[in-house]
Amino acid sequence: MAQLLDNTVLLYSLVMLVGLLVGSFLNVVIHRLPLMLKLEWERECAEFQGSPLPETAPFNLCRPRSRCPHCHHQLGVLDNIPLLSWLWLRGRCRYCQAPIARRYPLVELASAALAGLALWRFGASPQLLAALVFSWVLLCMTLIDVDHLLLPDNLTLPLLWLGLLLNINALFVPLASAVLGAAFGYGILWSLYWLFKLVTGKEGMGYGDFKLLAAIGAWFGWQSLLPVLLLASAAGAALGLGLMALRRLGEDRVLPFGPALALGGWIYLLWGQPLMRIYWGVAL
Repeated sequence: MAQLLDNTVLLYSLVMLVGLLVGSFLNVVIHRLPLMLKLEWERECAEFQGSPLPETAPFNLCRPRSRCPHCHHQLGVLDNIPLLSWLWLRGRCRYCQAPIARRYPLVELASAALAGLALWRFGASPQLLAALVFSWVLLCMTLIDVDHLLLPDNLTLPLLWLGLLLNINALFVPLASAVLGAAFGYGILWSLYWLFKLVTGKEGMGYGDFKLLAAIGAWFGWQSLLPVLLLASAAGAALGLGLMALRRLGEDRVLPFGPALALGGWIYLLWGQPLMRIYWGVAL
């Protein structure tokens, strides 16, 4: 183990390989978790109405096995090798030659890149393991929010509780700061939500955004909330202006705030302390 830690190239290769494998799993979560929630809601509605429960085949993160969405052929092991299978098959299904979405290899590459950056920032340390989990969950939530305007409790709440548990021994911040960060993070966006709704009669964001900022506060303390919100606001404004310039953001399209919050939280993970020093230097 000591030799592995001393070999920088080998360590980066191993961590980024794990990132590719995790990215392949994240693709499954991004696709299946919203469908699982939809099926669960349908069952709950049927039960509440006293209707017969719909009969469905088992559907979760493990079952059924991966299939081509076009020809529904079950994919083998060689079809599911992260990144390599997509390159080897030239982005097409082995069985029907239908195109395979580029998102799959891009998510795997993004997962590996996040792992490499986390290793660069924290080295081989307990913070590295936490940073990997934080980065991968944010990546997963970002794409689910883009697709479905949804930040599932299945992801936001475990991330919040994990942040509090990790900071029992002040992994990132003292526990008191983490608890206040979670409470203030939720409360700030909850207050803005209701203020906006009272003024305009419209909903400006979802409850998942409150929980995501609470989770970020649980990880990095109440001191992180203002920088994260500033970063998220800047990222959201830039994205919105870019989409408007490309004429891809009309009046009927909602721009999710979750991805901007996730980006702000991830930037704070890597560069939070330098950003705080710069911020207070400018403010003073």
